[in-house]
Amino acid sequence: MKAVGVFNYGAPEALEVADVPLPEAEAGHIRVRVHAAAVNPSDVLLRMGFTDAWLSESLTRPYRPGMDAAGVVDAIGPDTDTDLKVGDRVMAMVVPIDPSGGAYAQYIVLDARQVVRAPANATFAEAATLPMNGLTARRALDMLNVAPGDWIAVTGAAGAVGGYAVQLAKADGLHVVADAAPADEELVRSLGADRIVARGPGIAQRIRDVLPEGVNAVVDAAVMGAQAVPAIRAGGEIAVVRSESEAGIEPLGDLGDVTVREVFVPEYRYAGDKLDGLRVLAEKGQLSLRVADEMPGERAAEAHRRLEAGGVRGRLVLTF
Repeated sequence: MKAVGVFNYGAPEALEVADVPLPEAEAGHIRVRVHAAAVNPSDVLLRMGFTDAWLSESLTRPYRPGMDAAGVVDAIGPDTDTDLKVGDRVMAMVVPIDPSGGAYAQYIVLDARQVVRAPANATFAEAATLPMNGLTARRALDMLNVAPGDWIAVTGAAGAVGGYAVQLAKADGLHVVADAAPADEELVRSLGADRIVARGPGIAQRIRDVLPEGVNAVVDAAVMGAQAVPAIRAGGEIAVVRSESEAGIEPLGDLGDVTVREVFVPEYRYAGDKLDGLRVLAEKGQLSLRVADEMPGERAAEAHRRLEAGGVRGRLVLTF
């Protein structure tokens, strides 16, 4: 089968198309014929070697990025507990450091708990934008001690994770203040934000200008870090979606009585109920599946260059 990965870490050009063995579905596993795989910042980290220390020892080069897959059930291993059938349209969050490898491939074998039905009204490309980004937002909100009626702030609200955080917060009954560049204000408002402030440095004061008492919590999808903390009222929380151990991420430092919640989405790799809940919301129109562009897998390097250049709204999606 065809797959896209790296034999040697480096720039986008390090991504190569390679022939690799077709994986077999063993007990408890499902093989998916992948039709679409979203391109995420985490894919860049793998391509550059930042996740090398965590790769499963069973993986061999080329190492494949890709945390989102959408496609069709191709085979089901023996004694697998699932109500899915061969031919069903499905989606899954993939963890490239696991023995499965990443989603940039024509076929991938996953634990059955990772695979759920794709939204009925979605294309494969649209479905591929939901699992990892949606579960990241879901995990962030689940970690916060907030209740219906509370106010939260979402940074990076025009992005994939931030956009889902806004919509999921509204579905949870929360009030949302979100950031946006002028060109993104209409988009962020359409996602359900109750208040919108300008993005960038000084965001905390702008949030305080519209909410003098501050917010109960922040979902920091834009990695504003310490800049967003003054917007949080005493005893509040901030959910950070990027680890301080990653390149270019500044330490938060002493935040006083504000609690930091580090969001590590692989903890939801087997949370099929959570992912299926996202499917339901997507089918109801409460989650927007935003595809920035589709391109064949052999153009993965181009997709990575566009992602790293910034300004992408929604997700770029590779097709296989």
